[in-house]
Amino acid sequence: MNKKNKLKLFNDPIYGFITIPNSQVFDLIEHKYFQRLRRISQMGMSYLVFPGAHHTRFHHALGSMHLMQKAVQVLRFKGVEISSKEEDALYLSILLHDIGHGPFSHAMEHSIVEQLNHEQISVRFMEVLNENFNGSLTLAIEMFKGTYAKTFMCQLISSQLDMDRADYLRRDSFYTGVPEGNINSERLITMLNVVDNQLVIEEKGIYSVEKFLLARRLMYWQVYLHKTGLVAEQLLIRVLKRAKELTNNGVSLKASDPLLYFLKNRVGLNDFTDDILDLFARLDDSDILSAMKDWQYHDDFVLSNLCDMIINRDLLKIRIKNKEIDNDSLQKHKDNLIKKYRITPEEADYFVFSGTIENLAYHELEGNINILTREGKVKDVVKLSDHLNLKALSKPVVKHFICYPKNKL
Repeated sequence: MNKKNKLKLFNDPIYGFITIPNSQVFDLIEHKYFQRLRRISQMGMSYLVFPGAHHTRFHHALGSMHLMQKAVQVLRFKGVEISSKEEDALYLSILLHDIGHGPFSHAMEHSIVEQLNHEQISVRFMEVLNENFNGSLTLAIEMFKGTYAKTFMCQLISSQLDMDRADYLRRDSFYTGVPEGNINSERLITMLNVVDNQLVIEEKGIYSVEKFLLARRLMYWQVYLHKTGLVAEQLLIRVLKRAKELTNNGVSLKASDPLLYFLKNRVGLNDFTDDILDLFARLDDSDILSAMKDWQYHDDFVLSNLCDMIINRDLLKIRIKNKEIDNDSLQKHKDNLIKKYRITPEEADYFVFSGTIENLAYHELEGNINILTREGKVKDVVKLSDHLNLKALSKPVVKHFICYPKNKL
């Protein structure tokens, strides 16, 4: 008889020891779908900018669950009713909230799966796991979808101040070495409370909320929207799109079986049967890296050059501006490329392109962060804060970028 100890500890560099709350959580962590997250990078191509940013979705999921344990403990201490069944569902939901991420986190969503985001794939994973675990994830799925009657529990999983953000800001700050993102997640959780079924922060924690929102703004500019990481991810998306285009035109490419399947077939949400989900679960960062190492020597001009740029970190030049990119400037770079390498306009589009980026630290119209005042009133953090920058953080800042080759490909 297997008497395996299922209440193990993880030694985490951020929080110290993370405990596994029960045997079901342990069994889910051991499942191959969850173990795959060890091979999915948390920050995509950001390691090309920040050499330490090699942490994974596995790290982040465990950290988020750890913070959820703290949140449950704090809320119960303050008299908020959370049953043992709801507690387990909160842990399962936050543990699995990112299980649908593909290789390099976001790149697949914009390239080889059709109009599909990782949240939708996460739900499919949860549904299959729910069948394997005799329906024990039903409540967790309801919370993840935001349909459970106790709204504050859904907000702990997904809102503008949830356990997901509370972990990734601090974790990404640590691994990138960017101190501006180092929030005090313990302080924020200690200030949590519930009023009228809504999650609130007690007024004495308002400065921690301000710091949290400012950290989010700064981390986006300095890390998540860093120009080098941005152009690297754009190149990766174009590598996968080009590979899919070539494969559909009958060109033979070397790749793992799961990757070849998604290159050869159009896959949308309705196509995600259990078998296709199992194929998706076999995909991770190593499939993409291995393919690119081979494709950099392919005969196709576009695919080989794009892969070479990423593998050897010789990326496109990128310029970020406050105003829209002039079409004449874009066309000039394309014409130069077409003339120099005798390629088609469609091929030139892979190397010369523009786009926009947006930074919005706080969305006033989407699930506000509410502050519980000392008088017992609930107010939006922007209306209550005396911090001059907080109003500015609730307004989107949009910038425009243009990418084009340096001197030569």
